[in-house]
Amino acid sequence: MAPLQGDSEGYWGKPTSTLDWCEENYAVTPYIAEFYNTVSNIIFFTFPIITASIFIRDRVEPRFILACLGFLTVGIGSWGFHMTLWYEMQLLDEIPMIWGSCVFLFCIFECDSKRDGHNKTLISGFVFICALTTGIYVVFKNPYLFQAAYGVIMVVMIFRGFHLACGRCVQYSKYLFFYALMTYTTGFIFWNIDNHFCPQIRVLRTWLPTPLVFFTHLHCVWHLMGGFATHTLIIWGCHLRQNVLGRKSEVWHSLGFIPFVKVDEGESAAKHENGHHSNGISCNGDHDHNKNHYD
Repeated sequence: MAPLQGDSEGYWGKPTSTLDWCEENYAVTPYIAEFYNTVSNIIFFTFPIITASIFIRDRVEPRFILACLGFLTVGIGSWGFHMTLWYEMQLLDEIPMIWGSCVFLFCIFECDSKRDGHNKTLISGFVFICALTTGIYVVFKNPYLFQAAYGVIMVVMIFRGFHLACGRCVQYSKYLFFYALMTYTTGFIFWNIDNHFCPQIRVLRTWLPTPLVFFTHLHCVWHLMGGFATHTLIIWGCHLRQNVLGRKSEVWHSLGFIPFVKVDEGESAAKHENGHHSNGISCNGDHDHNKNHYD
């Protein structure tokens, strides 16, 4: 949305981005254009760093570590974008969303491949799509082009996710996927409300007591829910992949609701050395060594 009247100009100068969100500019500090939209990106730093560290420790395939790095890059760009409202930072926010999403698409499309397999055709296709989308977007500078491209990627991801989650008898697979999908959808609804009812939301902020004002920053809520959903999808994809490889994995929750996955390093190393490869868990659960545990 375009800047609204009443927004002030702070340390970073007049916004040059093609988008300016509903949060009043420089309302909290002159050094951060959109304070709440900026600090809410902490979730894009915390989750991928912790998850990537766990993946490295458990010797998870580099593709999932790269997905975490894409997640982190989006957070860095989004922080810079909402802090400055510069067009250059907007690109650093939006373009990694395309590339990072395609990295995760590769992870779930290659769910059944051999360990450390490289589908060069699929990789080349994703690189071409991302490069083409990036080039078109930079040339035409129309945010709707980005939103359309990102929307198509999300639709493809959802259909592939349904196929994997509902077509496999892997413990907790459906739960993790639909947990992420519902969280992401709810955040997307808040994002739309923030875009379409901004004048009304700004009036509401003037009526509410200070402690409740935070809950009117719906783009901030979108960051929190979208980031949480992205983290959950990465955990789901990794958990599913470990079952395909025949690696014992355990899904557990931090604080009762944040999912993580732990892979048995000793068993996975032995299986890798012996060249074992599994196509997942059967519905009757005969493969006891692949059963997963949940706290």
